[in-house]
Amino acid sequence: MTRDHNYSALQEYGGVKGLTNLLKTNPEKGIHGDEADLSCRANAFGANRYPRKKGKGFWVFLWEACQDLTLVILIVAAAISLVLGIATEGIKEGWYDGASIAFAVFLVILVTAVSDYKQSLQFQHLNEEKQNIQVEVIRGGRRIQVSIFDIVVGDVVALKIGDQVPADGILISGHSLAIDESSMTGESKIVLKDQKSPFLMGGCIVADGYGTMLVTAVGLNTEWGLLMASISEDNNEETPLQVRLNGVATFIGIVGLVVAAMVLVVLFARYFTGHTTNPDGTVQFVKGHTGVKSTIFGVIKILTVAVTIVVVAVPEGLPLAVTLTLAYSMRKMMADKALVRRLSACETMGSATTICSDKTGTLTLNQMTVVRSIVGAIELQPQATIEKLSPTVTSLVLEAIAQNTSGSVFEPEVMPHDGSTVEVTGSPTEKAILSWGLELHMKFALERSKSAIIHVSPFNSEKKRGGVAVIGRDSNVHVHWKGAAEIVLALCTNWLDVDGSTHEMTPDKANHFRKYIEDMAEQSLRCVAFAYRNLDPKDIPYEEQRINWELPDNDLTLIGIVGMKDPCRPGVRDAVELCTNSGVKVRMVTGDNLQTARAIALECGILTDPQASAPVIIEGKVFRAYSDAEREAVADKISVMGRSSPNDKLLLVKALKKNGHVVAVTGDGTNDAPALHEADIGLSMGIQGTEVAKESSDIIILDDNFASVVKVVRWGRSVYANIQKFIQFQLTVNVAALIINVVAAISSGNVPLNAVQLLWVNLIMDTLGALALATEPPTDQLMKRTPVGRREPLVTNIMWRNLFIQAVYQVAVLLTLNFRGRDLLHLTQDTLEHSSKVKNSFIFNTFVLCQVFNEFNARKPEELNIFEGVSRNHLFLAVVSVTVVLQVIIIEFLGKFTSTVRLSWQLWLVSLAIAFISWPLALVGKFIPVPQTPLKNLILKCWPKKKKQGDEGAAPPPV
Repeated sequence: MTRDHNYSALQEYGGVKGLTNLLKTNPEKGIHGDEADLSCRANAFGANRYPRKKGKGFWVFLWEACQDLTLVILIVAAAISLVLGIATEGIKEGWYDGASIAFAVFLVILVTAVSDYKQSLQFQHLNEEKQNIQVEVIRGGRRIQVSIFDIVVGDVVALKIGDQVPADGILISGHSLAIDESSMTGESKIVLKDQKSPFLMGGCIVADGYGTMLVTAVGLNTEWGLLMASISEDNNEETPLQVRLNGVATFIGIVGLVVAAMVLVVLFARYFTGHTTNPDGTVQFVKGHTGVKSTIFGVIKILTVAVTIVVVAVPEGLPLAVTLTLAYSMRKMMADKALVRRLSACETMGSATTICSDKTGTLTLNQMTVVRSIVGAIELQPQATIEKLSPTVTSLVLEAIAQNTSGSVFEPEVMPHDGSTVEVTGSPTEKAILSWGLELHMKFALERSKSAIIHVSPFNSEKKRGGVAVIGRDSNVHVHWKGAAEIVLALCTNWLDVDGSTHEMTPDKANHFRKYIEDMAEQSLRCVAFAYRNLDPKDIPYEEQRINWELPDNDLTLIGIVGMKDPCRPGVRDAVELCTNSGVKVRMVTGDNLQTARAIALECGILTDPQASAPVIIEGKVFRAYSDAEREAVADKISVMGRSSPNDKLLLVKALKKNGHVVAVTGDGTNDAPALHEADIGLSMGIQGTEVAKESSDIIILDDNFASVVKVVRWGRSVYANIQKFIQFQLTVNVAALIINVVAAISSGNVPLNAVQLLWVNLIMDTLGALALATEPPTDQLMKRTPVGRREPLVTNIMWRNLFIQAVYQVAVLLTLNFRGRDLLHLTQDTLEHSSKVKNSFIFNTFVLCQVFNEFNARKPEELNIFEGVSRNHLFLAVVSVTVVLQVIIIEFLGKFTSTVRLSWQLWLVSLAIAFISWPLALVGKFIPVPQTPLKNLILKCWPKKKKQGDEGAAPPPV
């Protein structure tokens, strides 16, 4: 019935009332909601969940890791090496080389697969969090928040503008309820819902109005459930940084392939011309004497050397480092009350130069309380003393509070003994006004029963007011309006006195009320005014025509004004100061008037000058009236925008982006969606935010707190900084290993670092290095820098300097050891074979230990104290410890598999000393000044320029 929108079938069941009886629910109080009732309904009709397509299993990741071309070549080389080794040296000794390469390749594959699989699980978990929407339901007469997954058939759900319809259902009651069904029908048409068109589909969005619905189908029994079950979440989104790094990795890989091809040609030439010797000094290939088997074995070894050069040249760890960093940051940001919806937002947030923040709930606590009230032109002292008011005024005030609201009051039929009182629900503003009504001795249910609502004009952030038409038992019709005080006041032609008499709104009286509003605003109070007018019943359209009826908002009579206090959040001032010091300008965009906005901005530290004037503090309508060019000219100067509509916020975001800013925007309402979407980073509010706002945002701030926004900036900067640390570390290792092996191979025909050793180094570089450096937590130092430009080079001049110093040192030391190692290490007395093995083992050990110290250096590319905060990073220490322990095991116990020999404790100390020297060297290097201009620009600047045709003195464009 619901799926087919079969209205006649609904009538056969007795309409909504008949359905509620069949489903054993109450249209006003909902279901009982106890465990037994919920369990029974879930068993009978199913849960509001749908089976998700399973993510890729571990074996799939393992298979994908195996498909890396360089690893495939190594696996083939290992297999051939194994066969030839056994054939030439016998089963007892011949399997070492082949098995070693195979094991090293398997280890790289395993670690890569485990890492990718863990990140996949992490993203799946975040997707589930993203879909866990909180819904307001009525159970046992109380309005409570429950997870969308806990909705059951028979539930009565309260819907308001911006909400997502949680399941299929039928409208019980609603006012101006309009649903955006484009997500289900594909047509961007807003559909009005009433008693003749009551069917609601899950997954659609409430575009306007409010109402209650009866849930008739959940989970896979809904169209939305079937649709969601048929699609799978795509976690393969690539961020801009990942795209850039993939490009870098590809470029370096091509360079590695070219170098490997050159080395291959040289080694083949040396081998077949008899210039390559065995460890014992004998020539490896002698034409006419060397057998086919030995020749093939020699060729395989040369191919393996070339492939390992490719392995060490290709920085496979770069994309992995980004994935690890993003996954780690997302998990930690979740703990810091920020749910990342789009991966790219993590890194973009680090480049943010300005934050356009809401006031209510973000900079303030969103805990409204009425602290001042004016009714009938007198101020109530205290604010809820009604003895001075006539019964007429009291009746109008209570009617305005009870009927013109989207909130509700739950009063227990029997007052409990535990001291708990009535429960007030709704938005913070509604709750404050309803609580004020309770202080005025309002009985909510009784006031609602005295009159019936004819039509509702829901609160709109464009109009800044909401209205309701009610008809009383005496057939009198009142139209009540409530909204921003100065806007409602401007619509009033009369005012209500305490005795119930009505007087004309003279300019003097209007100024008198305006002065009240200004006084309240200067105390940082939000002012809301109440007004009404009588309506002739003849002027009310027939029920069928009321859908498009515009409630009259002229000739209103002012009833009263209330001032609500919403205190600043603790820590907001410090957070704003931190942003300012880090080059991020905070701007407040609010719907409140300028005086209230100014008071809060001064309290939060956004404004420092109490006398600030336009354009530093500006009204939305003034900014709106500017031309595009004028808006761009003043946008940078704006700190506070008051009385702004959502469209004003959008115009400000566009102007700031045109001025080159990276803009972050916070928003919670449905109308904030365009600005959230337009901004570089949209931050929606998790508590007060509508589903539309959340869907349009990149990050959801779960506690609605501005301090959490600043934490997101810190994490964004941390992502970028960690990637840069890893790039510096990896490129240093790549360059050093490549140069050492290429120079040694070309000059002597042998390489000091063999395939297994280079695979181990590759494992340190890629996975363990990424794990250690990509998970560095953010530091306060990050917030002392200016934002990183979006087009700034990934490898800065400081990184080039650090990389150059380390690479030159490692290459110089290790090449010296390669060519003069036998003399320097006093190995001349040993046999050539043994001394070569000791020398190569020593080079390998020293190279790995150099990378351990290089890892520490990479932690702080710009700071002198590289050990600061290292004790707090347990993962970094664990990775370094594991690397060192495994290195000891490889040298001391796995020599047969890695072609190494045991080293004496003296050689271990020398290795350690050489590696340790890299630290003070890096320290000294940090005193070398570097130019601010990117290296690429410097090279292009120095490049000789071609002369233009016909112009002898002209220079050519840069290559």
